[in-house]
Amino acid sequence: MTGNPTLNENTFNDLKSYGSSAGAMTIQGTVNKTGILLFLALVTASYTWGLYYKANGDPAVMTTMTAWMMAGGILGFIFAMVTSFKKEWSAFTAPVYAMCEGLFIGGISSIFDSKFHGIVLQAVMLTFGTLAALLLAYKSGIIRASDNFKRGLFAATGGIALLYFVTFILGLFHIQIPGIFGNGLIGIGFSLFVVVIAAMNLVVDFDFIEKGVESNAPKYMEWYAAFGLMVTLVWLYLEILRLLSKLRSRD
Repeated sequence: MTGNPTLNENTFNDLKSYGSSAGAMTIQGTVNKTGILLFLALVTASYTWGLYYKANGDPAVMTTMTAWMMAGGILGFIFAMVTSFKKEWSAFTAPVYAMCEGLFIGGISSIFDSKFHGIVLQAVMLTFGTLAALLLAYKSGIIRASDNFKRGLFAATGGIALLYFVTFILGLFHIQIPGIFGNGLIGIGFSLFVVVIAAMNLVVDFDFIEKGVESNAPKYMEWYAAFGLMVTLVWLYLEILRLLSKLRSRD
């Protein structure tokens, strides 16, 4: 059981083994497909990013940008759910998910960057720096995805998801949970905790990909594994962006 609900050990239980033929999942294939998803997200993110700065305060353009951003977020969630339940469709749904998330990320990033110039570049560098550091730690055996590690991570990730859901529901009634979303010490501490949990999910993602290759999972699982890794990276980036904004707002 893993923290990332899209990647877990049970995923491979009902999959046909493809042996060592060309139809089996590989590490290089997964890396290549992850690169494709990141590129697609970057392309669409640049569109909503550009719209925000093109607007220059124009309400009509801002409305267009917001519409694209919200549509991307909603459609991204829908395609994430579809991909999770229909793994064999992931060669189609994962790229669409990446493009939709790009629209959302580009819009939200431009808003943060307009308030705290340079924060997006910092968040991107920290996200991929964390990815590289944890991959190195995983490959060297410093960090291993043990059963206890996975169970603890699953509990923490589930607790965070539940808290965010409750916060969303309360927000509909204009009720806010004090402290944790502010820029005080409690809020910064909470964001730091969430960043650490999101980062640790990368370790379990690496383990999932490795086990998929070892079990000779079918080729389309490369797309699914790349999708799962993308989900974690998007979450990690947004949480780092939130943490940095809290720190910058205290200056």
